[in-house]
Amino acid sequence: MSGYEQEIETLLAEYRTQRDEADKNRRRINATTGTATSKRREVKVTVSARGEVTEIDFPSGAFRRMTPKELGELLRTTITEARVQALRQVDELPFMSTLFGMKPSDMLTGNVDLAEVLPEEPRAGEAVAAYLDKGRPRSS
Repeated sequence: MSGYEQEIETLLAEYRTQRDEADKNRRRINATTGTATSKRREVKVTVSARGEVTEIDFPSGAFRRMTPKELGELLRTTITEARVQALRQVDELPFMSTLFGMKPSDMLTGNVDLAEVLPEEPRAGEAVAAYLDKGRPRSS
C-alpha cells in the first residue's frame, strides 16, 4: 500500500471513530432526564433531555385543593424546571468531542441525523479538507 493510500485509510479510520463517538453522545443524551418537584410537593415531573414528559407523580394530596387552572400552571412550571435540569445535565456529560463544535445541549433533541452530518463515508471534498486541515501542505 502506498503512503497516499495509507493516509486515506488513516483518515477514514479517524472519521469512523468520530462518527462512533457522536453516536455514543446521542445515546447519552437520550438517557438523560431531569426531575423537578413543586415547592409544596403537589407534583413531581420527570422530563427527558428531548423534552418528553416521562413521569408525572402526585406525591401528596395537595393537588386536590387546586383549581384546574392552578394545577395546569403548576404542571407547566414544573415541567419547565425539569427540562432545564435535564439540559443542564446534558451539558455536564463527559463528551470526548462534539460535532462541529456544538455544545452537547445543541444536540438536545437526540435527533441529530448522523447520515446528514456525518455520512457513512465522507464526501470527497470533506476527505480532502480533512487531509489539508491536518497541516499538510497543499499540492498543486
